[in-house]
Amino acid sequence: MPEHDHVRVEPAPGPPLLASRLTPAVPPEPVVARPRLLRRLDEGSAGPVTLVAAPAGWGKTTLLASWMRLGGAPPDVEPGAIVPDSGDLSISSTDDPVSAWMSVEAGDDADRLWAYLAAALRSATGATEGGPLPDRPPRPDQLEALAATLAAADRPVLLILDDLHRVADPAALTGLEFLLRHAGRRLRLVIGARAGLHLPLHRLRLAGELTEIGPAELAFTDDEVADLLTAHGAALPATAVHRLRERTGGWPAALRIAALAVRGQPDPERWVGQFGGDQPEIAGYLHEEVLATLDPAEEDLLRRTAVVDTVCADLAEALTGRADAGQVLADLAGTGGLLHRQDTRPPWYRYESLLADLLRADLARLPADEVRELHVRAADWYAGAGRPGDALRHALAAGRWDLAGDLFVAHWPELTRYDRDPVHTPAPTPPPAEVIRADPEVALACAAERAYAGDLPAAKGHLRAAAGHAVGLPVPRRDRFLRLVTALELTVARLTDDRTEVRAAAARLLRTRPTEATPTRLPTGTTGSAPTAGGGGAADDLDLRAFTGTALGLVELADGALPTARFVRARAAAREAGRPRTELVAASRAALLLAVRGELRAAEQAARDALGMPPCRLDCGHAYLALAVVALLRDQAEEAAANLALALPALDVTGDRAGDAEVGDDWLATVSDEPVARAVAALCRAQLHRDSGDPAAGQRLLVRARETLADRPSAAELTGLLRAAEAELRAARGDLDSARDLLADAADEGADQVLAVTLAKVQLLAGDAATAARTLPDWQAPAATAWPLPVRLDAGLLDAVLAQRAGDGRRAGRILEQTLDLAGPQGCRRVFTRAEPPVRDLLAAHLDAGTAHFTLVSDLVRGAGESAAGPAPGPSGVLDEPLTERELTILRYLQSILSNVEIASELSLSVNTVKTHVRNIYRKLDATRRREAVRRARELRLI
Repeated sequence: MPEHDHVRVEPAPGPPLLASRLTPAVPPEPVVARPRLLRRLDEGSAGPVTLVAAPAGWGKTTLLASWMRLGGAPPDVEPGAIVPDSGDLSISSTDDPVSAWMSVEAGDDADRLWAYLAAALRSATGATEGGPLPDRPPRPDQLEALAATLAAADRPVLLILDDLHRVADPAALTGLEFLLRHAGRRLRLVIGARAGLHLPLHRLRLAGELTEIGPAELAFTDDEVADLLTAHGAALPATAVHRLRERTGGWPAALRIAALAVRGQPDPERWVGQFGGDQPEIAGYLHEEVLATLDPAEEDLLRRTAVVDTVCADLAEALTGRADAGQVLADLAGTGGLLHRQDTRPPWYRYESLLADLLRADLARLPADEVRELHVRAADWYAGAGRPGDALRHALAAGRWDLAGDLFVAHWPELTRYDRDPVHTPAPTPPPAEVIRADPEVALACAAERAYAGDLPAAKGHLRAAAGHAVGLPVPRRDRFLRLVTALELTVARLTDDRTEVRAAAARLLRTRPTEATPTRLPTGTTGSAPTAGGGGAADDLDLRAFTGTALGLVELADGALPTARFVRARAAAREAGRPRTELVAASRAALLLAVRGELRAAEQAARDALGMPPCRLDCGHAYLALAVVALLRDQAEEAAANLALALPALDVTGDRAGDAEVGDDWLATVSDEPVARAVAALCRAQLHRDSGDPAAGQRLLVRARETLADRPSAAELTGLLRAAEAELRAARGDLDSARDLLADAADEGADQVLAVTLAKVQLLAGDAATAARTLPDWQAPAATAWPLPVRLDAGLLDAVLAQRAGDGRRAGRILEQTLDLAGPQGCRRVFTRAEPPVRDLLAAHLDAGTAHFTLVSDLVRGAGESAAGPAPGPSGVLDEPLTERELTILRYLQSILSNVEIASELSLSVNTVKTHVRNIYRKLDATRRREAVRRARELRLI
């Protein structure tokens, strides 16, 4: 914990020194305590350099001053507490460093900087004027003497340098860098700065000697926003607080402005809903404190590229004509607040929400011809880059009706929205009536754009406007036109959750298919892998099958059904037609459903394919959840937990991050339109709870999951899986009676097979082998091939155990070998490794009797299932230095959108520890960035 002594500035030659620059700034009242950041400073200041870097208004000075005045993170300060300005609250300790503060001002040259540095160090060390502390740029011998003095000091010296970016001359900081290297870690720096800091940050970062706190950590959380508003007498409901934090990105300066402004509003909630960067108070601050620091050419580039939502170097060059646009974007992103760099290759950048509001307001004041030209350039670039949705939006905004119509006709399957949340964009100016008369497809393009933006009334209006012009079209064009109208009607029905109309529109659409057909090439080893009947080889027939199959599959998923074959076929048609967006949606859902069926190879491949496509948050969630199921069934618990942690945030599931059962009940209600994903996530989490010795927590999750499916008749299969899993957890707790009650109707003829198999398992646990044998369905019958593989394996193992109990060891061995034949190709091991002792005994006897699966059975008998790999691996490379188990876990997280801070939170590690592991991963994989490391790891089959 740093110690702050009251500053006494000794007289020195030259201009007098200001004591105010050697004293922590007084934070603006009221100050909201932020213990999480104070703790980060405590942890970071134990090392050589801590950098708090962000643009203006992110609370750097307030944080550093509060930390120094409080003497660190007080253990009794609760998050959100209001901290009074009580002066110097530090507590001296012989183990703490002595501390000093220095505020840097613009124009500090080398002489002035070192005069203040000397005074600050004297205040900390008690050195007198004329000692080893130079008050002007020191000579090499003076620097060595000073470094030796600091290295020999009884206590470390903690020097807080605020606004160090104001030092424009790199040579002025050369001596400070020398002291850092040679003071024997007795000098520690805590720096507050914007961009342009003249210190060797890359060297410090690579050496693990730099702790960084940036805008992502400085941003206020919902709770901190609520406390700030309360402190200003402007309390708001939780929904409005969340909305305000989202609109501001947690930017402290904007939140303070909002807190002051909202108090005088007659309708505060409505005011928050309209809050944006174009409001006078925010706009003035952004202009004066943010944009004013930029070169005019940089500001112009920002303004012109704000015509798009996200921008890359090539797009910025197309919009501005500047060959150096990519470098300018990279430099501006380095400031850590103007632009956010996304983890893609090539890098894409997005603006802070408030800054985007301001830039677009400024853009609207440009001449209309200039704005129209920017939209034309954007439309042409997106069309060439294979992003028809963005191209269509900008073509309509530019009034390029011909381009808009052509884009819609050529790419209509890719112009529908599959995400949960619409991308709200202003409605473009509608085309003139004469344009619609000559080219009614333009009206359909307008309808597609408005449907994507979530403006369904406007979409329906454009559809009505278009329909009246169909009669006058020539027959081939009219048939195509009516087909496209039907496709849009299906899209609108799906987005309004009119499932009956979705099915009716899909039937109308499929009736327009050509009569001649060629099979769709399906991936091998998947459900429904036989060629589809019907369907033409023409591209529009493939489009019809991909589009309708995906739409119907999504409707069935929303009902709780498991339409595996439908998504497999839709994915194959989309791939053959070259429709990547549709393929991504179908592949991610197919991966999840295949995993539930136990087709682990196909599921894993589909999930990897989905994650390798241009990412969409929701689709990534389904793919990661599929990988979690695959890992769980292969008994790779740590990998299953890691993939589940990646899946839940992408599915907008925020609870149960630490595995707490009560929190888990909350997250089950957060994805009401994703009942299958929600139930499968509950199944995974419940099994992990069981593995960790807490089956009761898993049982509660499953009960809540079943309750959410109570009003969905189509969810019978999914409900059966949940009931079976719950009964097994009840039995694992010794509650056999309630387990049997839960499965009471499973013995009836025609009952769900998974329930019947589970009931037989419970009956055997209760010691009633005869009843279990009568209850167990025939798992070798032809109809049983339609069962999920885990259910068939459970039934086979139970049949083998019953044969052994009956004294027929030969039959038991034969059944066990058949079960291993089914499990081996998919690498499905959990059914063996988590089974009751009789199964393990049976495996040991089978090893002695001889088996074609000798290696697998040997591993299972030795209990190697916890870390076993999946099925026989394909070709893979060998690392010179293998990754550790912890590095492999973090590597799996690197596939996600989570930051290092969020990964550290998931694994209950410090951020510095995660950074160290990431550096080791990069070194071992010979990679320089996250995406490259993930690609290399996939090539090596490490993930």
